[in-house]
Amino acid sequence: MNLPLTHIWQPASVSSKQLVIVLHGRGDSAQGFVWLQQALDMNSLNFLLLTAPSPYYTGFSWYDLPPNQLPGIIQSRKLLGEVLAEAKSSGYPPEKTFLLGFSQGCLMTLEFGARYPQRLGGYVGISGYSYDPEALLRALDPNVNQGDWLITHGTDDEMLPVETTRAQIQLLNDRGFRIDYREYTKTHTIDVERELPEIREWMQARCQP
Repeated sequence: MNLPLTHIWQPASVSSKQLVIVLHGRGDSAQGFVWLQQALDMNSLNFLLLTAPSPYYTGFSWYDLPPNQLPGIIQSRKLLGEVLAEAKSSGYPPEKTFLLGFSQGCLMTLEFGARYPQRLGGYVGISGYSYDPEALLRALDPNVNQGDWLITHGTDDEMLPVETTRAQIQLLNDRGFRIDYREYTKTHTIDVERELPEIREWMQARCQP
């Protein structure tokens, strides 16, 4: 695939058109998620690990720090649209594609996925938040609001307080955005013992043959 972002491709262990596009957090890169394919242990999933466009210390970011997030969010949304278009033209249809993001990647999953007019196989956001819930609701494409959203967060998150994310997701759900929201006793990380098995189960239920 000819992509606008640096990336790592991890093919499925069996022939498949199922795809997971992974978005890392601030200061990280695609390299930070090479472990995920083996940890999820779903042999029909191809993994496309993307590196965000903007350098940030020793890693990269999808958008700038507050209060200057919006320009980067808009730029990254455009780039993700190009990635999805290229994936589709390479034989990976949107309905078989998952978008999975951690921290900044979670915000981008919400910001891009809610506006992208083609419904994906599923959307998973881990330990993030919404940039502007009201704007997100106004822009939400009804076609993608079919209950294929999973957002998780840690009750001990030291970087992004759970109270903020919890209130945002409640607002979104109260206004009709169908999100499965789950909390775990964890910090700003991915819990491989409890959280990851539930993510796997949720994704398996949405994998298409």
